[in-house]
Amino acid sequence: MVKELQLRVNLIEEKKEDILKKKASTKLEINIANITAIKVLRKSIDARKKDVVFNYKIAVYINEPLPDTPDYIFDYKDVSKAKEIHIIGFGPAGMYAALRCIELGYKPIVLERGKNVQDRRRDLRAINQEHFVNEDSNYCFGEGGAGTYSDGKLYTRSLKRGDVRRIFENLVYHGATEQILIDAHPHIGTNKLPKIIQNIRENIIKYGGEVHFDTRVTDFVIKNNKLQAIQLQNGTEMTVNSVILATGHSARDIYELLHKKDILLKAKSFAMGVRVEHPQEIIDQIQYSCSGQRDELLPAAAYSLVQQVNNRGVYSFCMCPGGFIVPAATANGEVVVNGMSPSRRNNKFANSGIVVELNIDKDFKKYEHFGPLKGLEFQKDLEKIAFNAGGRSQVAPAQRLTDFVEGRLSSSLNETSYQPGLKSSPLHSLLPRLIGARLRKGFDAFGKKMHGYYTSEANIIGVESRTSSPVNIPRKENLEHPQIEGLFPCGEGGGYAGGIISAAMDGERCAEAAIANL
Repeated sequence: MVKELQLRVNLIEEKKEDILKKKASTKLEINIANITAIKVLRKSIDARKKDVVFNYKIAVYINEPLPDTPDYIFDYKDVSKAKEIHIIGFGPAGMYAALRCIELGYKPIVLERGKNVQDRRRDLRAINQEHFVNEDSNYCFGEGGAGTYSDGKLYTRSLKRGDVRRIFENLVYHGATEQILIDAHPHIGTNKLPKIIQNIRENIIKYGGEVHFDTRVTDFVIKNNKLQAIQLQNGTEMTVNSVILATGHSARDIYELLHKKDILLKAKSFAMGVRVEHPQEIIDQIQYSCSGQRDELLPAAAYSLVQQVNNRGVYSFCMCPGGFIVPAATANGEVVVNGMSPSRRNNKFANSGIVVELNIDKDFKKYEHFGPLKGLEFQKDLEKIAFNAGGRSQVAPAQRLTDFVEGRLSSSLNETSYQPGLKSSPLHSLLPRLIGARLRKGFDAFGKKMHGYYTSEANIIGVESRTSSPVNIPRKENLEHPQIEGLFPCGEGGGYAGGIISAAMDGERCAEAAIANL
């Protein structure tokens, strides 16, 4: 017999399994000797009161052993001679589209403009130290996409779009810790993701798929509204059957190419703002109601904030406890910031995007002449402003949080995790009013919700502009583009995902749709 229970365990209790067994036997009113095994299904922390507790959801096995067969089996087969599906982009959507193709007996041909995870590191170093951005290999482009070096947070609300557990189990199959199956807010970590992604690539190749790096797609050959071939930067033309377009939210050249060819696109609403960086100790003290360092059993504290300001949401995005801020530009002449955390979340800073919802129908009147690319052009302009304000390098414009809200230039800045460096700048006046004014009111409100959050010890750093795609590539119910037969827009780049897990699930769905099309 197996029974599921919800249990609360005080933080100071040790020998977790013994404690859970004892509590389970009491709650179920059975002899502890009859409990043969405990399996933790979910774990979360409740820090709302001074006594922090762990919440556990557990399966209690009574007089029967734990099953030794896995819940999910991934049946990969040799597809080296099978029919081909072409996949453009090797982020989460592209990776999981490729894996699903192999499961279904089709050969994925993956074309990735960037480099593999090992070679990407040199280009990331060049951005941080030399302020040079390789436009094909950076924090957004390359093996694993933006997810590889952007934290590996796996939390998703896309529970109706596919089998979330299946993606988690597959990540474990490829080397992720089983802890991601349990934690309420699972996280792999910037330092561990590259190896997992390498394992996925090696599996794709092992079973007959192909992964081509340094391979940028530059054109589509279309006849009678059917995709016939794709052209590569090196001049090669590849004949195609079905193409999954999984290029991510920063592949601006793809949006511009589709627009130039009069292929239907739509502008979509998105969000932009800044990164805020606090000493992690401040966030710990607020969230855990402690005056000194947090208990060693507790993880670095996170937070989630939202406030309505002038009919727009102002909210925290991609919060990184114990993390650091990185330069996420995809071209020279722009400054973009993003955040990430290593698996142990042991950096001394906490950072989060704080962004403002932008309405594509109301907020871009001066950009209407760009048509479906109006949000993209606004995004570009804000990133150029940040580049110029930082001193025309990857140095980012920054301000103490209190100075930003009160509208004055900071005479000095706090220490930061952002390697290229910061320059004191009047972000309160540089940001467009529809963003800056709402952010200032939002930060003021957040300070009232989290006492100690509004502090001169925090920096705000600009700009956080790549929260999601400002462009939607439409698709029909069968996930195919409404105009172009054989083209399947996918993941964040198409406007159909908002993180690693939702992108991976969309990749699987697009693989199934592309195969059904054949």
